[in-house]
Amino acid sequence: MTDSGMAIEFLGTFESLRMGPTFARGRRDERAGHVRQLTISGSLVVALVRGPEDATAFRARIAVRSFGASEWARVEQDLVTEARYAADLLGGRMPAGIGAVFAAAGLSLVPLSLDEVAMDCGCERWPMPCVHLAATCYALARSFEEDPFGVFAWRGRSRDELLLHLRELRAAAIPKSANSSADSEVYSANDSEIPSGDLGDPADFWGDQSAPIAPIGGRPGAVTRPDALLDQLDPPRITQQGRPIVDLLRPAYRAMPDA
Repeated sequence: MTDSGMAIEFLGTFESLRMGPTFARGRRDERAGHVRQLTISGSLVVALVRGPEDATAFRARIAVRSFGASEWARVEQDLVTEARYAADLLGGRMPAGIGAVFAAAGLSLVPLSLDEVAMDCGCERWPMPCVHLAATCYALARSFEEDPFGVFAWRGRSRDELLLHLRELRAAAIPKSANSSADSEVYSANDSEIPSGDLGDPADFWGDQSAPIAPIGGRPGAVTRPDALLDQLDPPRITQQGRPIVDLLRPAYRAMPDA
């Protein structure tokens, strides 16, 4: 549902009253600027309307039920789960198809029937809705087109509060997903190196720690090849007349007496 589609759906609820002349007059009054003030708060819309034949402005009110904290929490979690919804809302746009998110929670952003709406007007004219309420309906629909967050405010969630909750939920989800991704990469990178089946006895890996370490030669604990040190280190990338420096040093090391 786009902001324009939401406005059309909202007006359809009221135009279903088949009060053609009243709503035609209300549409003209709204377009002529006779709705002097419109405020939207949790569950309540209030407008001051003064038509061309009115001596004073009348206060028109349209109320719906605000969604509860648990209902909003469920919807906000669903909005964050679907990344495009959260991205559009954080970018100040009404996502297409957002009505499906509320429908999945058993909710509707705009009232689907007049049973969900309470209305009154200071003019106290009958029948209701009067022309002032009709003008207010069109002003409200226009406000939804200009600022789609107004419909959230009408249902009890201001723009700032909704965006704050979405950011917090996204921030809470990112570390978890990032860590999971990193862990997945580590395991997938090492999977080919992990043997399948029985890994065997750790003692076989480390060897028999009680057995003496056999020396390379000579007396126990001694290294009888002085040049063995050259083999234990990465050879330096130095050459002399094309010969590796290790080969040049080896005779000198072998000439050293045993320690």
